[in-house]
Amino acid sequence: MESGAVNGSKDSKPLSKCRKKNQSLEGIFRHDLDLCSSKKDLSKAISLYEFALSNSIHLNLYHFNVLLYICSNTATESESLRDSAIQFGFRVFNHVLSSNVNPTEATITAAARLTAAKGDGDAAFDLLKTMPNYNITPKLRSYSPVLICYCRSLEAEKAYGVEEHMVLNGVNAEEPELMALLKLSVETMRDKKVYEYLHKLRASVRGVSEATLEIIESWFSGNAASDVSIAHLDDSEVEDAVSRNGGGWHGLGWIGKGRWIVRRGNIDSNGCCCCCSEQLVCVDTDRAETEKFAQSVASLAMKRESKSNFKDFQDWLNKHDEYGAIVDGANIGLYQQNFAEGGFSIVQLKSVVEELYKQNNKWPLVIMHKKRVRMLLENAEYRELVEHWMAKGVLYATPYGSNDDWYWLYAAVQFKCLIVTNDEMRDHIFELFGRNFFLRWKERHQVRYSFKKGIASFQMPPSYSIVIQESVKGSWHVPQSYETGEESSRVWLCITRQDSSTEFATTVDVSKDAELPSKSLDNGTTLINDRMCESSNPSHALGKRKDRS
Repeated sequence: MESGAVNGSKDSKPLSKCRKKNQSLEGIFRHDLDLCSSKKDLSKAISLYEFALSNSIHLNLYHFNVLLYICSNTATESESLRDSAIQFGFRVFNHVLSSNVNPTEATITAAARLTAAKGDGDAAFDLLKTMPNYNITPKLRSYSPVLICYCRSLEAEKAYGVEEHMVLNGVNAEEPELMALLKLSVETMRDKKVYEYLHKLRASVRGVSEATLEIIESWFSGNAASDVSIAHLDDSEVEDAVSRNGGGWHGLGWIGKGRWIVRRGNIDSNGCCCCCSEQLVCVDTDRAETEKFAQSVASLAMKRESKSNFKDFQDWLNKHDEYGAIVDGANIGLYQQNFAEGGFSIVQLKSVVEELYKQNNKWPLVIMHKKRVRMLLENAEYRELVEHWMAKGVLYATPYGSNDDWYWLYAAVQFKCLIVTNDEMRDHIFELFGRNFFLRWKERHQVRYSFKKGIASFQMPPSYSIVIQESVKGSWHVPQSYETGEESSRVWLCITRQDSSTEFATTVDVSKDAELPSKSLDNGTTLINDRMCESSNPSHALGKRKDRS
């Protein structure tokens, strides 16, 4: 076995003094190594490694991967310890290769991170290319350090080559990687690539980070952006492309001529830009996508639920298909209740049902677990109401052992209607549907709720899509990431050509440090009725479902 220490003498007793009765030396080593990993302690990792070699402790792939993880993290996060981390990390990696141990994706990814930290993108990329030799499929985290390394050194063609390799292996870049590629394209003044990565951001994220926003600003504020344009494009050609793409973008290239005007502002509740008065649009899933989504939900549900139970639910829905909305009963009943004490508010649920019914004289469908329904029926105060709902077909009780998320999600998709829930839909079942598509569906179909003096009020889906939008006039609107608060406070980048519009609304020019004016959303009956009339998507009308044929 190898011996010798990096930057210091061997520590013959680096293990913790505390040990369980009869715990082996290997067990203590494993415990201390895990503790070292949680603290990302490079010095301790080196001592533990030396101790293992000195005491003939068998090092397996788990031990090697933990050590490499500590080294790769230190090399990328600590400039003062980078050289030591890289030197020790490659010593461990060479030990792996010399031990006839087949590396895993984590092993090679850590080695690639170490190589990229040295600034050697070529060697790091070559390491990734060895993965097929071990039947390993690379992940995004495998590619990211190599890609970032090339981007930082402005090796554009090599960076683009890494992305092409990712696509061939079914790996999609996310915002950090797309931001790096966009920045690289801006700095090397490759206008076609800037255009390409703006659209890749549009397709992959709802809102962009402040860092990405600043890169986009720097491009449109520069001379290179002002000099690029497309000639010989008539309006009908652009409009046809927008229609074909489902709205919100045309993808034909830079439209218009002259300097770009770049401002920060807000979008009002009707989707109108407060800077340029342009109307943003709804970008929804098309019919084919929705049908495929419904089939996917049903297929996955039948694999994870009792097939006969879910089939019974599908049959029941076919006989009860005139609903204004789907209601996540448990989410509403448990809202702001004391869960530890088993609190469930039937009053809140009743308020939601009644408020939805008032909109257009159609009942919503409440989906709730059978165990919860049974508990409500056993309460004399609630029994009559629950029995009334069941008789009217307003309530469906999901069977014991089921996950009611599958049921309300399927009903909302199948009926192409709204789902009333504050559930952020981040659980594992929602991750199965693809982040980009599911977020678009969720944005257009989820209704959030709150209560004012016991009366339910609703926050409807926005009348426009919160996504990067490219208009028929060639202007751009880019939303910043914004997780909480009123939607009207979200910062948007408004980017228009100087000659694309001669009349602008009062400009709201917002610096990144300024506090935007808050504008509360209207809720309740007025908003629901107005929004349903304004929306270009008929699936949003409460009580009006599309023909499923």
